[in-house]
Amino acid sequence: MPAYIIAMVNIKDPQKYREYAKRAGPANAKHGSRFLVRGGKHESKEGTARARNVVLEFKDYETALACYNSPEYARLIAIRKPHADADILVIEGYDGEQP
Repeated sequence: MPAYIIAMVNIKDPQKYREYAKRAGPANAKHGSRFLVRGGKHESKEGTARARNVVLEFKDYETALACYNSPEYARLIAIRKPHADADILVIEGYDGEQP
């Protein structure tokens, strides 16, 4: 069953954040990810929203966790953190009965 990394981000320094963004896509792709959402127009209907939203799909939960926990991605987190505030969620998809 697929799994997802969902990132909601407020960028504080766009120029410095670009280095993270430039390197994150290829690092995630090494784990077979694909972007479902990468920025784009959005409208918050409830709760607190962030300016940028990203959804990556992975083949399964273990692969999504392995990507986030990889040494390569840990280096990218260190690049991102001073220049953006983020809420990151690794979540398993649902493949069950639909209402």
